Amino acid sequence: YRNFIGKGQRCLLNISNTKVYKNVLHSSGRFCFQSSQPLGQKTISLWINSVGQLPHRFSARNAQIITSFHTSPSLQAAPVPLFWIIVKPAQKLFAIILGRSIRNWWKALPPNKRELFKESARKNKWKILLGVSSLGVLFIMFYFTHLEETPITGRARLLVFGKEHFRELSQIEYDMWMEEFKSKMLPETDARYQVVERVVGHLSESNKDIPQVSALKWVIHVVDEPGVNAFVLPNGQVFVFTGLLNAVSDIHQLAFILGHEIAHAVLEHAAEKASLVHFLDFLSLIFLTMIWAICPRDSLAAVGQWIQSKLQEFMFDRPYSRTLEAEADKVGLQFAAKACVDVRASSVFWQQMELAETIQGQPKLPEWLSTHPSHENRAEHLDRLIPEALKIRESCKCPSLSGPDPRLIFKLNMQHLLESSKDQENPNSAKQDLSKPKLDFPHT
Repeated sequence: YRNFIGKGQRCLLNISNTKVYKNVLHSSGRFCFQSSQPLGQKTISLWINSVGQLPHRFSARNAQIITSFHTSPSLQAAPVPLFWIIVKPAQKLFAIILGRSIRNWWKALPPNKRELFKESARKNKWKILLGVSSLGVLFIMFYFTHLEETPITGRARLLVFGKEHFRELSQIEYDMWMEEFKSKMLPETDARYQVVERVVGHLSESNKDIPQVSALKWVIHVVDEPGVNAFVLPNGQVFVFTGLLNAVSDIHQLAFILGHEIAHAVLEHAAEKASLVHFLDFLSLIFLTMIWAICPRDSLAAVGQWIQSKLQEFMFDRPYSRTLEAEADKVGLQFAAKACVDVRASSVFWQQMELAETIQGQPKLPEWLSTHPSHENRAEHLDRLIPEALKIRESCKCPSLSGPDPRLIFKLNMQHLLESSKDQENPNSAKQDLSKPKLDFPHT
């Protein structure tokens, strides 16, 4: 069941044994929550303030970067109706058996009967072409008659399964997660729980004019797990791991991440992804049957089936997942803007993730291999969306943003980090040029 419901779309990050360089700002703002309880191993104060930035001293020596970073696993991103879990493998098995039966039947035919069959096919080629065309028209009609408009964005998308199926499955999946994490749930009195509750409550209250947001009852769960992970089920159950609270630099980044996950639920991406997978798998049964019928041996047919599945994955499934992630980023940024969050911090989060991988020397895989956009492209995409989000923020009569742009602060700190690294590699350079001033960036 897990292999079908997957975690890809709901998981933001999935890391074990996480060590993250934490930066928590202390400045005044409209919403604030202070706690003396530990978050990880340090006392924290999470504030909704006007500026989110890195610490004033950010060096390679004292920075504890994430030990391993992975995007969401390449599993099916959406939960699917229970009947499809049974039907899907049965359909593939039927296609394989049918293809092998056709192959064996053809091999058993005497040469003269094969020639008669070929001659009959040539005589009736127009009828065969008409039948194949009719089948193609049926698929096209099915596709266009099941198109719906995506909430908020208005994008046309295929939606095969009814919403009631996913409501039922969401409850089943919720029960499974509750059973798995029952011993790790933080109580409502915990400071970290209250931080997440305030952020989600503020996001939902600020976007209650959207029917899909106000229709859902948001239920908060904070799980004491080191993995950097957050996801929202289609029924509005929010799960946040404490590892994510340790990973974000400020409350603005946390608000954007939760806005992104809430956007997945509001835009019904789970049902959409499952619908696309269902449609493509059903269409691929024709090719699967042909592969097992044409290939002379089972081993070759198995290789052909594997190639066909990988082509579908890399040409349709993964690009579509990246499209949904980009859409959730856009809508999540709008949610954050209406909640008066400093939306500029959104791109900084992905720049920090890019920096973590660079410092660790992890190889950069091509984006087409992932179900998510690359960190660099994600940050650039958000940078293009930030001016529009700032206009939304201004139209909501939010307090003006004071202080420098957190993106600029991040850039300056990266320059400081690079210079510190060079100084450590060349210890004599400081003695040779004592007059050169050192970069030091104030906290405010």
